[in-house]
Amino acid sequence: MHNELKITVMQTLESNKKTIEESINPISLDLPDFTTDSYKDAYSRINAIVIEGEQEAHDNYISIATLIPNELEELTKLARMEMKHKKGFTACGRNLGVVADMEFAKKFFSKLHGNFQVALEKGNLTTCLLIQAILIEAFAISAYNVYIRVADPFAKKITEGVVKDEYLHLNYGQEWLKENLSTCKEELMEANKVNLPLIKKMLDEVADDASVLAMDREELMEEFMIAYQDTLMEIGLDNREIARMAMAAIV
Repeated sequence: MHNELKITVMQTLESNKKTIEESINPISLDLPDFTTDSYKDAYSRINAIVIEGEQEAHDNYISIATLIPNELEELTKLARMEMKHKKGFTACGRNLGVVADMEFAKKFFSKLHGNFQVALEKGNLTTCLLIQAILIEAFAISAYNVYIRVADPFAKKITEGVVKDEYLHLNYGQEWLKENLSTCKEELMEANKVNLPLIKKMLDEVADDASVLAMDREELMEEFMIAYQDTLMEIGLDNREIARMAMAAIV
């Protein structure tokens, strides 16, 4: 009887230990198989997008510094962080034995890139900040947060570190626009009409590849709109103005 009780107690302790371990390190049944050809094919484009996105961000912050030279030191620091992210995401592709499709990625960003360059040439700082420090950063943060939950262990660690930095970048643009809202609101609203629809089209373009990586298109869009609207609220826009700006995504 004593031995039976001892065995029962030991089994209960083992069961409790397993339950505790699973609650700390939950086993997801939804993780994709990172070794399949279909995963690697989709990853070649998704990985290229994040690599190119970080390069674009680096170049954009350096360009923005030409419009506000007194912020050169801070913007250069942000740009350097973007290059660190690029190296990290390049390593993620190498870890899976995937060659990033950079030609696809350059085309993917081409319209936003072109709009940024036009705004830069015209000296439209508000538009430049909207594109880079608000739209692209909110896009990146939302996508990275969704990806972290389904990433391979190596990429998960890299991406978690990147997200912490991206919030600093989002905050930079947010604070400048907040301080200058009285003079930049009209340009902000107009620039939003042109550029926010591009984000939706970009998400649609990679929806199939994202799905292979177990990232849901609707969740990506929802996460992006939450991050975007939260930022607009922090900048100081009221609910009606935010709703009007958000409507630009429904085209």
